[in-house]
Amino acid sequence: MEHKRTWTDVYGSAHASFEGRAGGHRWLLAAPPELAAGIPSQLAALDGKGRVDLLVHDGLTPLLAALRELEPRGVLIVAPRALASGPAVTVPERRVEDAGGAGYREGGEFPAWQGALGVEGEPGENGAASAAASLGVPVVVTAPDHVRVTLEAWLDVTPHGR
Repeated sequence: MEHKRTWTDVYGSAHASFEGRAGGHRWLLAAPPELAAGIPSQLAALDGKGRVDLLVHDGLTPLLAALRELEPRGVLIVAPRALASGPAVTVPERRVEDAGGAGYREGGEFPAWQGALGVEGEPGENGAASAAASLGVPVVVTAPDHVRVTLEAWLDVTPHGR
């Protein structure tokens, strides 16, 4: 996929847009700053149709805003390890003031989630996956070094995906 542009949102989160061949779907890839370093090179090496928007975010509010705005086919969450599912989570309410953008409130209750690929694996708590599930967006949680292969696997099982 080809990197098209990079920008910062109102929450101070970095966005990058990657486009593949014509057709396909729009996907969101969400990562915390500490796990995002190698992701652009993996997306650049990805062979597929459609578009992938990379969101490097801290907290759930920027992720929820991106999911509502972009309406992706699914979201790939980058975490320290891959997870197959997770329990409901409660994120304590707090006010975020210095995120490089506008101040905002963070927190809430989010539901349990099940990975969209049906991959066997361990369950684990993941606030970003629970936030995506709260909006009904299909979610997969993977490790930073497996972003490309996981996204390719998801594209392969999606009609008109790759």
